[in-house]
Amino acid sequence: MTDWLVGLMDRLGAPGAGLAVALENLFPPLPSEVILPLSGFTASQGRMHLLDAIIWTTLGSVIGALALYGVGALLGRERTLAIAAKLPLVKTSDIEKTEAFFERHGRKTVFLGRMIPIFRSLISIPAGVERMPVLTFTLLTTAGSLIWNTIFVVAGYVLGENWHLVETYVGIGTNVVIAIVVVAILVFVGARLAERRRGRHASRR
Repeated sequence: MTDWLVGLMDRLGAPGAGLAVALENLFPPLPSEVILPLSGFTASQGRMHLLDAIIWTTLGSVIGALALYGVGALLGRERTLAIAAKLPLVKTSDIEKTEAFFERHGRKTVFLGRMIPIFRSLISIPAGVERMPVLTFTLLTTAGSLIWNTIFVVAGYVLGENWHLVETYVGIGTNVVIAIVVVAILVFVGARLAERRRGRHASRR
């Protein structure tokens, strides 16, 4: 993986880093926690300019996010509700609550979501489903991505050959996010199953 990224950046320079980040939005196995500091390290070696690395990786983030936004827009509200209706333990009301939340906090969610592992890519889909204005989505995504990318590219630039330490520490944060998501899912499933049991007991009376 790292060899492929290094080869891509050697051949294309900063645009190669941008391409890798765009693909990362669509294919999670390409983590930005590796791409960004590695591009910073590459810049520290004089093979690309630091500012170019930041600009191109941010452009890649925006392009990848817009692609997923398009997926959400094509999916649309009606298809989302139809899919939800077929999923076990999921209710239409769950989607409606999500819509209400996104309507109230959508801008903050898109902006901050670009700086949270796992959600960085996924947040683009509900934005598309809810048809957030494309210009607003693009500006918020650009701002959030610029902050995230700058931190990690500069970290790789400063750490030099120790750029991989960034991935190590961010990996801990990612695991924490995954653990929180798993707990939230378990709580949701447990609550929904308990609700079903109460419904069965009530119907027997």
